[in-house]
Amino acid sequence: MAATSAAVSESAVQAAREVRVVFSRLHRRLRETYDTGGLTPTQTSVLSRLSTEGPASTSDLAAAERVRPQSMAATLAVLDERGLIRRSADPDDGRRQLVSLSRAGSTLLADKRRAGDEWLARSLQDRCTEKERQKIIEALALLEKLSHS
Repeated sequence: MAATSAAVSESAVQAAREVRVVFSRLHRRLRETYDTGGLTPTQTSVLSRLSTEGPASTSDLAAAERVRPQSMAATLAVLDERGLIRRSADPDDGRRQLVSLSRAGSTLLADKRRAGDEWLARSLQDRCTEKERQKIIEALALLEKLSHS
């Protein structure tokens, strides 16, 4: 396997591929650990974004999720119908509405995260030694550095 650029080592290219593949598989497996109640990945992503970033307008959510505002409006309509979000007037611009998580939306996300955490902790306990778990923690600290570059 040749490096993609003279400035990038073969080991960096291999590591990049393996990290992407492993994280993709792990992400897929974590999604399988909980019942989304029929929510689409986009709907789940919007709930997660509202949880981490706080209230947002429809247009801000559309831009963040890289979808058309009309598509985001349809996504929010489903979430609203299921009681997972609430809408309120933007205090800075009364013409705009802000969308935030409802109590039911927060509960759904907390349950989803708890199920994923429980599966992952149990898998790490059952399939890895203490030494291997420590190596994972060390490797994740290195990967965290990448997320800030």
